[in-house]
Amino acid sequence: MTADAAATGPAAEPVDGLEAAASLPGVPDAFQRLWTPHRMAYINAGADVHRGDGCPFCAAPEKADADGLIVHRGRTAYVLLNLFPYNSGHLLVCPYRHIATYDQATAEEVAEIGELTQVGMRVLRSVSRCDGFNIGMNQGAVAGAGVDEHLHQHIVPRWAADANFFPIIARTKALPQLLGEVREAVASAWPQA
Repeated sequence: MTADAAATGPAAEPVDGLEAAASLPGVPDAFQRLWTPHRMAYINAGADVHRGDGCPFCAAPEKADADGLIVHRGRTAYVLLNLFPYNSGHLLVCPYRHIATYDQATAEEVAEIGELTQVGMRVLRSVSRCDGFNIGMNQGAVAGAGVDEHLHQHIVPRWAADANFFPIIARTKALPQLLGEVREAVASAWPQA
């Protein structure tokens, strides 16, 4: 019997030792829940998720690669996993220098950000067999930048079937891999200079 059948079936039988939602107090609904308690750190922090510890993109290079989620260190820029990813393998390309917008970047930084973006796409394609990418920069808080004081470019791998009802209906994103596992796979596949 599926979890959905257990929750909505006449007997409301437990599945794998779990109590069916229909048998619990309150008003039952047709939704099953995907519990993602690790997201509470982000939700509870709200707008202050990165404040208090300084700039997370200035702090990351000072840590060991695994602790900073860094997959590659370049000359003027580096690549790390997004701590709050949209999809598994969501990378960020950041200059080491603390600048807020793309027009403040030097020609060398722009070139390396572009080069690292291309390599990141190739690595993600080989590691995760993704079908496409969303690539972009949000410049300023009004444009949606979560960390608006430090320039960063997003590389979000996409698969033909990666979107489902979770983000739209349940405001939940299912991620099939842990950050440490993804970091190890991407860092191991990154070409050595």
